[in-house]
Amino acid sequence: MRIGDVVVRKSYNKDVTFKIVDIKEVDGKKVYILKGINIRIVADAKENDLETVGDSFSGEKDKILNSRVNKALKNIMIYRDLKERKGDKSSSKAKKAPAPEKDELFFGRPGKILHIDGDSEYLDTCLKVYKQLSLEAVGEAVPESKQPERVVELVKKNNPDIVVLTGHDSVVRNTNDYLNLNNYRNTKYYIESVKALREYNNNYDELIIFAGACQSCYECILDAGANFASSPSRVLIHCLDPVFVCEKIAYSNIDEVIPIKDIIENTITGSKGIGGLQTRGKYRKGYPKSPYL
Repeated sequence: MRIGDVVVRKSYNKDVTFKIVDIKEVDGKKVYILKGINIRIVADAKENDLETVGDSFSGEKDKILNSRVNKALKNIMIYRDLKERKGDKSSSKAKKAPAPEKDELFFGRPGKILHIDGDSEYLDTCLKVYKQLSLEAVGEAVPESKQPERVVELVKKNNPDIVVLTGHDSVVRNTNDYLNLNNYRNTKYYIESVKALREYNNNYDELIIFAGACQSCYECILDAGANFASSPSRVLIHCLDPVFVCEKIAYSNIDEVIPIKDIIENTITGSKGIGGLQTRGKYRKGYPKSPYL
C-alpha cells in the first residue's frame, strides 16, 4: 500500500472510504495515516486492517452522505425556481408571498464568499460546488495554525461578504470537559481567527463568519464572534456543510433575517453538526436589468 491509495477499514465494515496520506513506523510496524474522502476525518490504521478499493467505491456511510448531498443540491435548485416564479422576497414560511413581479426587469447579486481551509483537497471540492451553485467564491489554502495571522489580510484582499474558516479538528478521547480548549486539536486557531476578524469588523450582518471543523468547540467559537460554527454535538461534519450554509445566506435578501432552522436543515449533518445565530441575508436585488448583458 502506498500514499494516495484509496482504502477502507475492515474493522469498521468498510463503511467509509479513505485516502492514505502518510505512512509512519511505530514500534517497528507500519501505521497508515488516513483522510476521509467524504467525511472530514483523519484516522490511523495498521496494514492488516486495510483493504484497497477503487476510486468509485462507496461504503455504507459514504452512500448515505452522497444521497444527502444530492438531495440538498436538488432542494436548493427547486427552492430557487419557486422563489423566482413567485417573486418571493422571503424564505420564511410564516410570511405570505408578495405579488409576482416582472422578473425580467430585475437582477440580483448574491453575497461573495472567502473560504479558507487547511486542506487544499477539501477546499477544491468546496469550490467546485460553489461554482455549481452559481456562487462567487474565492479559496485560500492556509494551515489552521496560520489562519489567525492571515485571515484579516485575506479579507482585505478579497472583500467578501461571508468568510468560512475550516480545516481539521478533533476532541481528545474520553474527555468530560468539552469547554476546555486544551482538549481540542485546532479549535483555538478558529477562535483566534474569529476574534481577529471581529476586531476588524464587529458587525455580524456586514461580515458573516462560519468557523470550525469536525468536533470543534461550538460554544467557544460562537462566543468569539462567529455567526455559525461546528459542532454542537461534537460530531464529524461533511466538507460541504459550510457550503450549504453559505448558499442560503448568499441567496437570501439583505432585508431578511433568515430563520436559523432554515439554514441548518439543508446541511448534511444538521443541528448535531452545525449551529448559529440569527443572521441577515446577503442577496441584493437590482433594477432595472441592463439591456446590454
